[in-house]
Amino acid sequence: MSMTAPPAPPMVLSFAATDPTSGAGLQADLLTLAALGCHPLSVVTALTAQDTSGVARVLAIDAAWIAEQASRLLGDISVAAFKAGVLGSAANVRAVSEIVAAHAETPFVVDPVLASGRGERLADDDAIAALREAILPRTTVLTPNSIEARRLAGEGDLAACARALTDRGCEYVLITGTHEAGAEVVNTLYDESGMVREDRWPRLPCEYHGSGCTLASAIAAYLAHGLKPAQAVGEGQRFTWQALAAGFAAGRGQLLPNRFYRR
Repeated sequence: MSMTAPPAPPMVLSFAATDPTSGAGLQADLLTLAALGCHPLSVVTALTAQDTSGVARVLAIDAAWIAEQASRLLGDISVAAFKAGVLGSAANVRAVSEIVAAHAETPFVVDPVLASGRGERLADDDAIAALREAILPRTTVLTPNSIEARRLAGEGDLAACARALTDRGCEYVLITGTHEAGAEVVNTLYDESGMVREDRWPRLPCEYHGSGCTLASAIAAYLAHGLKPAQAVGEGQRFTWQALAAGFAAGRGQLLPNRFYRR
């Protein structure tokens, strides 16, 4: 009797740096994607030494390794979405851009991580310039916080930042308001025509390690499941807020999101 394999879940490929705590970085992406019913694939872009209190050291992987990891995966497995976080170097940014360009119809979510939650720098000026030139034009949804949006766009007003980033080729820009003042966190999604949606979330009392990684990965997961970008952004925010609200203390620093809060 022949056996038919069950259908595979959506495949999502994350380009990201490792995080030994699994609170952020590649491990956070894998946890989030798995929690949302996707099969996570991974390309390591950098190694880090960090804990829940901060990042001590980052070692970028050689760009040739980025290309070979992705080539092996993509020659064997079809992916429904890409997600990128810390890429480690300008050479790695360009390598990822070339990989994604060969799969232009696949949604691409980019979390432009320029610094850790504690402020440690995770991208130098060359990497940021390469991000603007090579990654933004290929991005389906960009998810900067307000600090990252201002640094990438060179504008002070957040709506102006969004216009500058969509002018560079991003299809959608979700600017998150965690670093802005107020009792609520206001996240605003823009496209080339202006504001698409605004979501307000009660500000949680703690600090969290990996909130941005969780949000971008959740959006990628919902895109992989077939949701349109604006809907995927809404569902991704809902999942992330709930994972943060259920967060836990693993060490002496920031709390970690609980991506399996529903279990």
